[in-house]
Amino acid sequence: MAQRDDFVREALPPREQWPEMIFTLPELRYPARLNAVSALLDAWIARGHGGAPCLIGSEFSWTYAGTAERVNRIANVLVNRLGVVPGQAVLLRSANSPMMAACILAVIKAGAVAVPTMPMLRAREIAYPLNKARVTVALCDERLAADLEAARPLAPALTRVVYFHAAGADGLEAMMAEASPSFAAADTAAEDVCLIAFTSGTTGEPKGAMHVQRDLLAVCDSYGGHVLKPRPDDRFVGSPPLAFSFGLGGLLLFPLRVGAATILLERAGPDDLLDAIPRLGATICFTAPTAYRVILGKMPAAKSDGADFSGLRICVSAGEHLPRATFEAWRAATGITLMDGIGSTEMLHIFIGAPAEAARPGSTGTVVPGYEARIIDDAGNPLPDNVVGRLAVRGPTGCRYMADERQKIYVQNGWNITGDSFLRDADGYFWYQARNDDMIVSSGYNIAGPEVETVLLQHEAVVECAVIGMPDPARGMVVTAVVVLSPGFTGDNAMTEALQNFVKATIAPYKYPRAIYYRDSLPKTPTGKLQRFLLRQDIAPT
Repeated sequence: MAQRDDFVREALPPREQWPEMIFTLPELRYPARLNAVSALLDAWIARGHGGAPCLIGSEFSWTYAGTAERVNRIANVLVNRLGVVPGQAVLLRSANSPMMAACILAVIKAGAVAVPTMPMLRAREIAYPLNKARVTVALCDERLAADLEAARPLAPALTRVVYFHAAGADGLEAMMAEASPSFAAADTAAEDVCLIAFTSGTTGEPKGAMHVQRDLLAVCDSYGGHVLKPRPDDRFVGSPPLAFSFGLGGLLLFPLRVGAATILLERAGPDDLLDAIPRLGATICFTAPTAYRVILGKMPAAKSDGADFSGLRICVSAGEHLPRATFEAWRAATGITLMDGIGSTEMLHIFIGAPAEAARPGSTGTVVPGYEARIIDDAGNPLPDNVVGRLAVRGPTGCRYMADERQKIYVQNGWNITGDSFLRDADGYFWYQARNDDMIVSSGYNIAGPEVETVLLQHEAVVECAVIGMPDPARGMVVTAVVVLSPGFTGDNAMTEALQNFVKATIAPYKYPRAIYYRDSLPKTPTGKLQRFLLRQDIAPT
């Protein structure tokens, strides 16, 4: 193998703890020697595609050739100025920007291991991956310098930080200007680790999910090729950070695999997407269900101001369960069928999700070609259709935690146990029920919080909500809703009664929320995932 720094490789779990990797599709059988960036970027230059747009935004437009040149210059800086060797972990910090994308690609092309981090992290949170991956070199947007500098005393191994978007001879751009625009991709093995994606840490310490060179192509050639099916003339846009595997795939890997362009927004809230989609000609959007719901409410005003959304053709929803109400409202307003999907940092990207023409309202979808999924009981035995159980998945990607005992929990008998409760119907569609630890058992009934959320979201007063179980001496647990109301509505006793009656009239009455709390917002991770444990802490009796 090309790798010379063995620390990351030696932190892989023992082979017997790995999930079984399967490569059922011919396109997933990659050569033993493989550098993913050669396939994602250099191959397009060789095909004469260098003049096509690659990374674009309001104030920049990089072609494939321009992106490749910058990636090569950064790779030369890493190797020749900073002494980075194959297998060495390099921390990356920035909002979504062309320089962040180029840095990720350069690290991987050099045979090193990219450790991208969320821009919202603070010093203590940054120190964790620095120490876990024994990082000595970091590339960082200068605007995020304060938190990284504050982390340095907590991570003594970090000896060199180079800032981009920075003036001066010690900035990355100045170093790039002196570096060669040519760089031969490291002769890496398909199984060489090239990425450590840290989980959101919704509970406990984040886990470092390790991915190898071939994984980056496998998600493109499974979900990308068989479900998303993008075209070279597409322009991708979305809200997830490149440091989040949902964003890395949707805003970098998938477009580059087909020679398409990606719109990178440093600020990518619903208002920003609402502006960028028509102005920059986006055709494919990746964001979370809540963002689609907010955009829905603002789209009529944008259209009346002249915004044209007719170019948008594919919309992907992930990160949280897609409520049926949002699915149907989006289709009614735009004519576009939202493509729901479930993936994980451990699996790198989406492994269940149907193409738009096969989507069913309320269902997450079908197994992505190249993967297998089944529903199992607590002992690991397969369950029949239409029975709720634990979701188990395997495919060309899988969980390999970095030096973490939790590997034994996520991988069991060769399968990745995602932590989600699902049922599969007779047609092979998977229906999300809850996170395994979020299933509400009240008076002997199993109640899935997302089902109650879906009903509440159909009420005109509710803009966002979360349903959790809270301890109760009589019932074991009670269904509890935390609701964000639309403007003009008041969270009083009359509203609580109205919402409770609405749920009772829509689904089985025993599922209605016996307690409803009102908040201005719901706590979320930087990746947009709801932090239910914080809600429980917020409303727990003192």
